[in-house]
Amino acid sequence: MAFSDLAQMQMILFVTILLSYMICINGNISIILFIKIDPLLHTPMYTFIGTFAVLEIMFVTVTIPKLLDNLISGNKSISILGCFTQLYIFNGLGIAECYLLAVMAFDRDLAINNPFHYSSIMSKKLCFKLAVAPWLIGLTISFMTTFFIARLNFCGSNQINHFFCDATPLQDLSCSDPFISKVTVLLAAVLAIVIPFIIIISFYIHIIKTILSIKSTDGKRKAFSTCSSHLTVTSLFYGTAIIVYITPIGTQCNKFLALVYTVLTPLLNPFIYTLRNKDVKSSIKKLRALLTHFLIVSAFC
Repeated sequence: MAFSDLAQMQMILFVTILLSYMICINGNISIILFIKIDPLLHTPMYTFIGTFAVLEIMFVTVTIPKLLDNLISGNKSISILGCFTQLYIFNGLGIAECYLLAVMAFDRDLAINNPFHYSSIMSKKLCFKLAVAPWLIGLTISFMTTFFIARLNFCGSNQINHFFCDATPLQDLSCSDPFISKVTVLLAAVLAIVIPFIIIISFYIHIIKTILSIKSTDGKRKAFSTCSSHLTVTSLFYGTAIIVYITPIGTQCNKFLALVYTVLTPLLNPFIYTLRNKDVKSSIKKLRALLTHFLIVSAFC
């Protein structure tokens, strides 16, 4: 059903979401390229940021193209297989983002509290395992919820009051008892959102204690600047996710809140990581200088 009740705003929503989607994709691809090209960004922190950018691209692509098609063409149908595939991938990637944010918090905690041993502890092998683990956790938990929802009987209404196939709207359509699937989804929400959130909070309490113990103001500023971008992204992502999945406040509100974490937050993330990160801004300047030099040389040739 998406936003069918807002007939006057279909075109406005389409243009706004399309622009947001294009900026999000281009922004995250740019971050991946900057990290790939600049050797100074070949560090664990930027490995995680690059992995997060890949996740964001996939995360928005699972839902937004179908929503755009819904808004512009009026094609509101989706196959059963397509619906459950979207449910599985969307939830899997969302959970992976939650755990990757926890991994990034651990990385910042290790860098601030053990700066002299950071390089030896955060080896390439450990970095690779930490980057892969969120994907495995996300896809495993998502399979559990998708499996129990797919086992429900759907013999009544086929109108999903949302702009993508999510757990609660699908459960509302079931004509069988959804108790087991609802318990499974609640358990998955705790595993996917609450546990990594507690982990992140714990690491930041430790980080803040360390920063407060630093005597110089400049030292405090430098220590906090290394994790300010991650803290901002985490706050945006978890703020809306907790409201929607832990404390639901109604379908209509949930649809607009879902737009925030499926469109707005992924749109802002590239800007947060570039505008608030000196290393990335330095990489952008170097790349710009190289492009300018290339264009000048090409013009003379």
